[in-house]
Amino acid sequence: MTSRIHYAWIVVFSAAIMRLSASSFRTASSILIPRIVETFGWSYGMVGYGFAIQWIASGLFGPTAGWIGDRLGFRKALLVGTAIFVVGMVLTSTMRTLWEFYFYFGIIVSLSMAIFQVPLTVGVSVWFKKHLGIGMGVLQSSQGLGPVVAAPIVLYILSFEQLGLRGAFWLPGIGGGIVLLLAIMLYRNHPSDVNVRPLGADPDDPIEIPSTGNEAKIRSTVFLRRAQKTNAFWNLIGIHYWGCAGHSIIVVWLASIAEHNGLSAVQAAAVFIVMSVSSTLTRFGSPILSDLLGSKLIMGLCFLLQVLPIIILLLGPDLWMFYIFAVLFGIGFGGEMSSFPIINRQYYKGAPVARTYGYQMMGAGTGMASGAMIGGFLRDLTGDFDATLIVSMAFSLMGVVSIMLLPSTKKEQVADWESYLPEATSAETTV
Repeated sequence: MTSRIHYAWIVVFSAAIMRLSASSFRTASSILIPRIVETFGWSYGMVGYGFAIQWIASGLFGPTAGWIGDRLGFRKALLVGTAIFVVGMVLTSTMRTLWEFYFYFGIIVSLSMAIFQVPLTVGVSVWFKKHLGIGMGVLQSSQGLGPVVAAPIVLYILSFEQLGLRGAFWLPGIGGGIVLLLAIMLYRNHPSDVNVRPLGADPDDPIEIPSTGNEAKIRSTVFLRRAQKTNAFWNLIGIHYWGCAGHSIIVVWLASIAEHNGLSAVQAAAVFIVMSVSSTLTRFGSPILSDLLGSKLIMGLCFLLQVLPIIILLLGPDLWMFYIFAVLFGIGFGGEMSSFPIINRQYYKGAPVARTYGYQMMGAGTGMASGAMIGGFLRDLTGDFDATLIVSMAFSLMGVVSIMLLPSTKKEQVADWESYLPEATSAETTV
């Protein structure tokens, strides 16, 4: 008898396509910064503020995105995210003033990013009792693969004078929206939607039907209040902040740093792609290793690899040194973010963590904003990127210290949270 493929893998596949489509052009848009500066005459700092606004808005919307996923279901949330993404990208292609760039790209597009980060990630995790590391590895690596796909497409679009910078926004917006809708058709909220148990569950376990509506809201609220009483809850937000502030400087400004050091636009894009490929490998491997060895160890090692390679850039690198940096930094950058869904499972097991993860992504968003804003400000102030790179190292070092303060992942946090539920909502419905 041939065993069927568990639907969890179909959900992972569809989620990976969505993550790739939604995030790839947003990340790859950093290679457009020199073109935006040339086209509109805005300074690097002004453009950097647009990226900062985007990450701030995305981060602040993270808890709300988690609430939408918990309350309405992940699939409906993703449909809303798709509509916002298409509208934001198309509007960005029409921008003529700085405030339009800030509003269209900085705010509207960012709201869709929060939805494709928080509900999508948490939605995948409910499909696994075992092998979550592999599932998250596939999902997270798709985000690293995104710029590898998007950067050549963006460069190709720019090669057509009649399309230019505007085409680099509206074409990916419409095309990405179509791909997102096709992927959502395959996506399901919960294993009970297709009458199966999560992958790795005991065959004798009943099929759980998740709570919805007001009951889901109560469960999510009670868990969140209990989790907020632990140091780990707040420290994870801080770690997200430090790590994202550190690598945001590189993600947003790497192409500009490369061109500042004499590389051509194509060479700068190639360095960015190499970093993305390197990060893809650890985005896949990091969740698996975190599942096996514990997230705390893997996160700490990856944070260190966001620190040490920056020394290479401070030495006044030529092209081959940029490539070495891209490989090493990509390993750290890809691995540190990818461990967070695993550490949430290790700390909180099967609790409704969408809003909790949303708060962590709020830390990530404000961190990304800090890096983008500080990087542009220091570039305008000093005329080069040396001070910016030193600040990136400092941010990531703070993350290393914060990780050392986390409790062991072998100990579940707030294991008794369900005992604080009203009696009518004390357990999921089973069949």
